[in-house]
Amino acid sequence: MIAIIDYGVGNLFSLQSSLHFIGADVIVTRDVAKIQQADKILLPGVGAFGDAMGKLQNSGLADVVKTETQNGKPLLGICLGMQLLFSESHEFGVHKGLDLISGRVVSLKSAFDKQQIELKVPQIGWNKLVLKQDSPLLKYVAQGDFVYYVHSYYASQCDKSVAAFSDYGVKIPGLVQKGNVFGTQFHPEKSGEVGLNILRAFTEVKG
Repeated sequence: MIAIIDYGVGNLFSLQSSLHFIGADVIVTRDVAKIQQADKILLPGVGAFGDAMGKLQNSGLADVVKTETQNGKPLLGICLGMQLLFSESHEFGVHKGLDLISGRVVSLKSAFDKQQIELKVPQIGWNKLVLKQDSPLLKYVAQGDFVYYVHSYYASQCDKSVAAFSDYGVKIPGLVQKGNVFGTQFHPEKSGEVGLNILRAFTEVKG
């Protein structure tokens, strides 16, 4: 069973529907016991980093997520949920993350301003994946497959953990991993067959 963490942030319905479509046993919950009983954890998220991290901590679920993953349970963070996996974020101040993957989340607009890149922020739409290293989540993905992004911040200083990236003026870490911890900056539930295949691969990851 896969537990989708419900901490008041994220579009849980489309993610749950996508997992049901591929035949996964999934539950949306904030119940600690059910999360502990699950085989895998999904951490979705939309909105601002500080607000999301605060809700995760105030609900008591931040420690549960960290403990379960440190005990070897596979975890997949999606969009803002991926960003929460990192050490810190610089979105509207500096905020500590779950620190499951080393790196920090920074502003796409600031990066563009420094390099005089004229692209729209946020990045909204399809972009192709450049596969960088082997990952269990990429077993059904081909070089150049397209996925769907919506974001204004991106992960940096995490090169060793990047399994796939997309070029949007700068290299955007699209899929990161460290051991049993995975994250996608893009939305697999909005990325058609490619996204479904990534979710399918996650369901097959061994804990």
